[in-house]
Order: sequence, then structure tokens, then C-alpha cells
Amino acid sequence: MLTNFLEKSKPINFIIYLGLFLCFFLIALIATHFTNEFTWIKVLESIGYFFLFLLIFFFYNFVVVKNKLTFDNSYAFFLFVLITIVFVSKLLEFKVLILLLIHLLFLRKIYSLRSPKKVIQKLFDSGFWLGVLFILEPFSILFFILLVASILLQQKITVQNLVSPFVGFIAPLIIYFAYLFWIDANDSFSQLFYLNAINNLFIYTEDYTIWVFGTLLLLTVFSILIKSPKALSVNNSFKKSWVLLITNLIVAVFFALIITEKNGSEVLFLTIPASVIIANGLEIIQKKIVKDVLWSVLIIGAILTFLRL
Repeated sequence: MLTNFLEKSKPINFIIYLGLFLCFFLIALIATHFTNEFTWIKVLESIGYFFLFLLIFFFYNFVVVKNKLTFDNSYAFFLFVLITIVFVSKLLEFKVLILLLIHLLFLRKIYSLRSPKKVIQKLFDSGFWLGVLFILEPFSILFFILLVASILLQQKITVQNLVSPFVGFIAPLIIYFAYLFWIDANDSFSQLFYLNAINNLFIYTEDYTIWVFGTLLLLTVFSILIKSPKALSVNNSFKKSWVLLITNLIVAVFFALIITEKNGSEVLFLTIPASVIIANGLEIIQKKIVKDVLWSVLIIGAILTFLRL
């Protein structure tokens, strides 16, 4: 029954998912922002948080649907919402939400390279968004690997295709440097290129984040194993997208592990490709009873983890 509902991708499904998220969002908001006193500034901040969450959900679904990364179901979107619910209390920071949003804008251009339309513009835009990410979080430079992989997998190797993302990447850096030069704060720019030592690699063991991280990886590896033979046997656009998804996953895992300022929210960067890969794995399973049990376990696990994080 649960699987039958998730197999549909009608607007009512997404409204229900967002309604479910809103319930947990309000609980987390009250527990973290309104424990001491009520102020209208906090209300405005809360509205801003929710608006950013809506944008994140919109662009996530846009990337998945527009690039046909799954079949016509809502498996991936619902799984992404579940993981977001788990970490919602850790995501109530504007910097974190803006990073996620810009990352999705970057991925939107990366996966859209499967189409031969406006390739140079897409490459420039992907480089531009990566440059903005680099300013906000220097360790995001790791995702340049994903950009290169996308070019190698989905486009021809030409001078224009290689130069365009570099030009896009440099553009926001030039603007940022000009701003810092104007306010006489050049040291802030140089600090971008001095990545801090990784001294908190085991922070995930402090709470239940390690279990979410491990469960995601376990389900993702299982899905890769059962989906890859079918996905790689046919020479089509999805084959390239599948390899790109796996590359995205690997880069996101390293990013989540080495990023200096950890609080658990960086697992969402891993969740983006992982949820799509897991959705593809679930599509292979024929027995609906197995899916129903798995979804029930995931929902119960997400709720319990939300209460403990």
C-alpha cells in the first residue's frame, strides 16, 4: 500500500511530503528558536528558513525529473525529504541552506549536460556556481572532479568545453576579490586557498549521525550492485548519468568526511546522489511487500533519529 502511493508522482503526493516535512520543521523550530522568547525577527528568520527549504526541494526534484534520473515515481524525493527531516534541526542556519541550494544549482547544470543544447553556457554556469560554493566553503573545490567527469562522460573534449567552466569559476572570485580589495580585507581572499587541517574526522560518532551515514552508504552500495548490471548494459544517456551519479556519491562522501566545520548537515550533500541511486535500486525489486517493509523501517528510523538528534 505504501509502495503504491510512492510509485505515483502526482502533485498531491508532493504536497503530502511537504506537509509531513512542515510538521517536523515546526517541531524543530520551536525546540531550537522559540525556547526562550518570542520575537518577530525569529518569525521572519523561520519564514526565510522554510522558503529556502522549499527552493531546495524544488531544485532537487527538478534535477531528478528533468534529467530522468529515476522512473516516474517519487521514491527519490520522499527519501530526500526523510533525510532532511532527520537533520532539520542541524539545517536551521542560513549558510548551510544557501550552500545546499547553490550546490543543487551547480548539479542542475552538471546533469543537464546530457543534452547537447547550450553546452558552453551550461559549462560556464556550472563553473560559476562552483566558484560561489568555493567562496562560501573552500572544500567544495572537490566537486570540480564531478564537473570534469561530466564533461568526459557527456560532451566532446574541446578547448571551449574545457575553458568555459574555468572562466565561470574565476568570475565570482574576481568579483569577491574586488569587493575585499575595496574594503581592505585581502587576507580573507588568501585564506580561501589555505584549507584548514582535518581535525574532527570522528565527529559523527558523537550522535546518531554515524548511523544515518552508514545506513545511507549501505543502501547505496546495495543499490549500485543490483542496478549497475542493467544500467551499464545499455549504451544510452542513462548509462552516463548512472556513472556520474556514482562519481557524485564518491566525491560527496569525501567532502562530508574532510570538511572542517562539521555538524552533520553536510550529510545532505551525500544524500542528493544517494537518494537517487537508492530509488533506482528499489525500482529493481519486484515484490511490493519487500518495499513496504523497507519503507516502513526507513520512516520509523527517520522519526526515531529525529527525536534523538
